[in-house]
Amino acid sequence: MTGDEREALQQPISNAARTLYLLGLRPDHDPSSGYSAPIHYKTLLTLVNDAHFQVKLGRDINELLGELITAGLVALNESQSLEQSLNGQQVMLPLAQSPKDAFQQTHGNWHAMHREWQPEDSVFEDLATLVGLIDKAYSEHELGEFIAYWLGRPQMQFSPFQWTQKFVFQLRQKRLAYGAPRQQVGLQTVTTQAGIEVDDNARQLMEKYRKKEN
Repeated sequence: MTGDEREALQQPISNAARTLYLLGLRPDHDPSSGYSAPIHYKTLLTLVNDAHFQVKLGRDINELLGELITAGLVALNESQSLEQSLNGQQVMLPLAQSPKDAFQQTHGNWHAMHREWQPEDSVFEDLATLVGLIDKAYSEHELGEFIAYWLGRPQMQFSPFQWTQKFVFQLRQKRLAYGAPRQQVGLQTVTTQAGIEVDDNARQLMEKYRKKEN
């Protein structure tokens, strides 16, 4: 169980709702997707009923799911509603995913490029480090250039990880190219920061005149 789950379960929800989550939804959920196993009202009714709490209908389970949704422990997709039967359906457990699982999700959800695309921050940082990208800062122009190129290829669909990977590779290729104002660092070129650089000739002249003054 994650720390976020523990914190959410301490909110003012009923013990029946906690039982539903801990014994009915959490044990058989899919860690890679975050979805629960298909809901079976009959099984869940047996789990939550005790000497002090008795429910008999699927809508009673939906009321408990409503508590879990308010606490942030459960989420429904756009086609689902607590006003309708959820029997046989899966629900999302957003807090049950560890950071590693969240990273793995970047390999799913394939999509074409769109105007508002942004690289996945954690993936960008990791990949940039792995390929030895020294200058990790990029401009709006560089991002726009990447988006514009792939907007012209709407048939191409990739996962968030792959889109970010392509962007990192494009930046690395540009850093290996020649151009000004840039400076060489190893085999790569990086953006020259604003400032004053004094070359060897200038230093010699300064030393020459300093000696004369003395």
